[in-house]
Amino acid sequence: MTRGEPMAKPFSRLAIVGLGLIGSSLARAAKKAGAADKVVAIDASADVRARVEALGIADEVTGDVASGVLNADFIILCVPVMANAAIAAAMAPNLARGAIVSDVGSVKGCVVKDVGPHLRPDIHFVPAHPVAGTEHSGPDAGFAELFVNRWAILTPPEGTDEAATQRVRSFWEAIGANVEVMTPEHHDLVLAITSHVPHLIAYNIVGTAADMEEVTQGEVIKFSAGGFRDFTRIAASDPTMWRDVFLTNKEAVLEMLGRFNEDLAALQRAIRWGDGEALFNLFTRTRAIRRSIIDMGQETAAPNFGRTPEPLK
Repeated sequence: MTRGEPMAKPFSRLAIVGLGLIGSSLARAAKKAGAADKVVAIDASADVRARVEALGIADEVTGDVASGVLNADFIILCVPVMANAAIAAAMAPNLARGAIVSDVGSVKGCVVKDVGPHLRPDIHFVPAHPVAGTEHSGPDAGFAELFVNRWAILTPPEGTDEAATQRVRSFWEAIGANVEVMTPEHHDLVLAITSHVPHLIAYNIVGTAADMEEVTQGEVIKFSAGGFRDFTRIAASDPTMWRDVFLTNKEAVLEMLGRFNEDLAALQRAIRWGDGEALFNLFTRTRAIRRSIIDMGQETAAPNFGRTPEPLK
């Protein structure tokens, strides 16, 4: 099927557990694309459930995961990865025969380890990771177009039914995503350098700036340039989600941090010894990376990354 086209056979009952940015966007996108006949929103927070009902983005809303997954043929876990095991245990007895369970976590190895053992042999398990998001959270932050032209990575464990994987692929393509399939281990290594370590660096730089803010009497914030502002956008991401990412993908993150520290030391030497050629060559290579990301449609060359500045108050 072509990306963005309606599914040949929509899921009859999609249960989404966790209605934050990703979960609420999935609810909106599934309804807009006709990828599910009915959407059930499951969230432990009464405030979140009230907002979901007010926004009208789900057909049913409940705080009980066990009852919410009844008769669902597709269940997507949209919670911090360290919460998956408890949710899987709670919903497992009520899963319908042949149902497909998936997720949206940024780490896949731990999801396979935490969720898989709770599922019966007649349940299909196809973990997924949509590489999309913003620094905002909650059901009000979601929007149906979040996944359009973004990558959704599927990481089915060995032995997963191919038909189930294809149905999950079809779902993501119906809501506008590009789909790639890889092993959970490979995913975690790739995302460690493309997402996890950059977030860790952003958190660290903004934390250092917060310490410096006291020394410079407000000038760090007052004179923040574009680079620092983009770091603050990344560092504003959900703290619970990112705490869980680093604790559950620590081996790959630590490996990438080791490589980063080696490259940083080489850069430090080039600056100390005035090696302009080494600096120029590095900056030329990194500039080419930026251009290739734009060429692949994963970013825009528009000023301010295509973001509309907030109006002055």
